[in-house]
Amino acid sequence: MTGNHRNSSITRRLTLVVTGGTVAAGAFAVAGYQSAFADTADATDSTGATATGACMTLMSSVTEGPYYLDGALVRKDITEGKSGVPLTLRLTVVDATDGCTPVKGAAVEIWHCDAWGYYSGYTTANPGGSAPAESEDGSTANDNTYLRGYQIANANGVVKFETIFPGWYTPRTCHIHVKVHTGGEKEDGTYEGGTVNYTGQLFFDDTIAEEIFALEPYSRHSGSYTTLDDDMVYDGGGASSGLLTLKAVHKADPSKGYKGSLSLAIDPDAENTGAGSGGGGTPPSGPPSGGAPSESASPSASASS
Repeated sequence: MTGNHRNSSITRRLTLVVTGGTVAAGAFAVAGYQSAFADTADATDSTGATATGACMTLMSSVTEGPYYLDGALVRKDITEGKSGVPLTLRLTVVDATDGCTPVKGAAVEIWHCDAWGYYSGYTTANPGGSAPAESEDGSTANDNTYLRGYQIANANGVVKFETIFPGWYTPRTCHIHVKVHTGGEKEDGTYEGGTVNYTGQLFFDDTIAEEIFALEPYSRHSGSYTTLDDDMVYDGGGASSGLLTLKAVHKADPSKGYKGSLSLAIDPDAENTGAGSGGGGTPPSGPPSGGAPSESASPSASASS
């Protein structure tokens, strides 16, 4: 199911200077890749072009989905020992209403499922298809906090995360959830107060995702994977809709990992509720078909389904 899924944020800005350029994930020039991963004084978009004057399209806000939890930790490495293909994520927060100037101090929050499709806090939710129970992964990860975290943007608007390539669950494509907050502060290891300016999702090129899912431990989750074209949230808008630019660490060996980058062009005067549109895609109910359910608690889904 596809279509344009755009939600209306509350904003005091009346005009945006935009261009229509987007880039397909995996299409890199050397110069573009270098600028995408270098901390420079100028913000860069996902094509590696410096954002001066005219700015890229404002990001499409979508649903936060059914698996959001408050209180994520401020940290760069969110893996907690979860196994999977390494993913280094570099996100640049820029002001789409002001020539794409960096948004210093913005708090970027991400969360995503593990290699078998399980979210922390919801480890008994069936990811669809056939998968081992989450408790069989052998890690010592905290079932309420793994693969969730905040980072605070530096003077260039840049945050970096160390994580793993997400798995998938029915009926969604591979994705990472993201929120951008401003006006709050770090307190007791998390981020408190302020305003949510943007709620979105980050997406992966189908060819790369399917290559990853043939590897361990992803291959232990079998079933029908939803491609980008069939996803209920991704609207085909490329970078402005959250499609990541990806670079393999070792071209001949995808198990070595990927580097992903994207500029998040937001309106820092907007307030976003997280309700969004497009639906969150609640996985099938009941225990996974590949094993017994995890013994950890499974909070009920509180966001849109």
